[in-house]
Amino acid sequence: MKRLHPHHLADNTIWDFIIIGGGATGIGTALDAASRGYKTLLVEQADFAKGTSSRSTKLVHGGVRYLAQGDIGLVKHALKERGLLQQNAKHLVEKEEFLIPCYDWFSVIKYLTGLTLYDWLAGKYSFGKSKYFSKKETLTRMPGIKAKGLKGSIRYYDGKFDDARLAINIAQTAIEKGAYLLNYSKVTGLLKDGETVTGIDTEDTITGLKAQFKGKVVVNATGVFVDDILQMNNPDTKKMVRPSQGVHVVLSKGFLDSESALMIPKTADGRVLFAVPWHDHLLVGTTDTPLDEHSLEPRALKEEVDFIINTAAKYFNRRPLEKDILSIFSGLRPLAAPTNGNGNSTKEISRDHKLIVSAKGLITITGGKWTTYRLMAEETVNLAITHAGLKPKACVTQNLSIHGSTANAGNGHLAIYGSDRSKIEALIKQKLGLEKPLHPSFPFMEAEVVWSARNEMAETVEDILSRRLRILLIDARAAKDMAPRVASLLAKELSADENWEADQIEAFNKLADGYLYHQSKK
Repeated sequence: MKRLHPHHLADNTIWDFIIIGGGATGIGTALDAASRGYKTLLVEQADFAKGTSSRSTKLVHGGVRYLAQGDIGLVKHALKERGLLQQNAKHLVEKEEFLIPCYDWFSVIKYLTGLTLYDWLAGKYSFGKSKYFSKKETLTRMPGIKAKGLKGSIRYYDGKFDDARLAINIAQTAIEKGAYLLNYSKVTGLLKDGETVTGIDTEDTITGLKAQFKGKVVVNATGVFVDDILQMNNPDTKKMVRPSQGVHVVLSKGFLDSESALMIPKTADGRVLFAVPWHDHLLVGTTDTPLDEHSLEPRALKEEVDFIINTAAKYFNRRPLEKDILSIFSGLRPLAAPTNGNGNSTKEISRDHKLIVSAKGLITITGGKWTTYRLMAEETVNLAITHAGLKPKACVTQNLSIHGSTANAGNGHLAIYGSDRSKIEALIKQKLGLEKPLHPSFPFMEAEVVWSARNEMAETVEDILSRRLRILLIDARAAKDMAPRVASLLAKELSADENWEADQIEAFNKLADGYLYHQSKK
């Protein structure tokens, strides 16, 4: 499944749904609409999940901290969706044991009580029971944690996943259900008939080709970019979103030396911090910094990185140093903008999703989180059916298997491909040399680059190293080392020349520099 181009599509098609945005919400909406039988088109200005949807804390969760805030309804919905996601994407969503270290007995009682409620709210979708572990048991499970003053820990279960890979698999499922998805296709304007939005103007950011598409309803699912689309409809519209930056620092897994994840329930600024084993490394985050601007490549501030490291150091035996940071990545949450004019605290801004009719023919969905993407998509499609007068059809995604889903994907790093694993292995047998690793310190093989170019709509070195293989987010220096070989393999697959290769390597190296610690000092 290679990349679609606008000229592959008939000019006179009237789409039932045109969806702008290829993150979790957009592709989820495309899958929901297409699986109900609606004629569906999605356009994304870059690669799928290029923005926020590839930069999460990698948790499929009900939201323990929302429970503390008393938002029982939000937690209950999310716990059900967590269960459905594990059921429908067995190859990507796994159960993870989290430990909350307790340094006083009041914390033991408080967190055990709260997490017992969390388990109860999950009902039949429970991942397992919470439990108290003694100091000795805690240190056995997590040798890297600070022992001084430790009374024990509370164990609870949540889910863990690979966000960008799930995005690609949902996109593939949507295509299998009849949707058309265009990546690298930027919306440059809205088509209108009087006050009614009737379609979109687009420009292919790789070829420069322009195209128009007409539809019965346009869904604005662009995350932190929703206001850009809304202003195309009405330049005077008030801002709907206030970006909040979440930063993650990646370290060697040896800092905790555990398969369990650490959850720090209260940091100096009243938030929570996670340290999660992911792709054989340790991902630590996140922050919550209100910003006034948005971009596709947000950069961590030095104080955010310092906050993460300083907080982690209070719980780790070994303090992480600057040289230990392998990669830093940032994502922007599209939080609902405050209406009272005082918007400096992101704690006051709604984290639940917002779904509104922005104009006749234009629906906007924003907020929410990865775990509830399916529910958000269902609500969006239901509203669009009513709004655009489409023939009603029932949602079928609750029990719809995502591309690749299998419980028998085997061991090793190829397990993440699920049922596609055997096809990658067949590719290796077919062509000598494709089993070569891209880097001596990582298991990723040349075959995976070829596979992603042919079947996962990867167009650039960044697509491969950031979102198909995740190396940029794990170890930015190693990613730079791999870039030339990846560029060479991609050039062959895409019939590109040496100039393209050189440009790709240069662009990727510049991008990767922003994931190294020295850049965050600026």
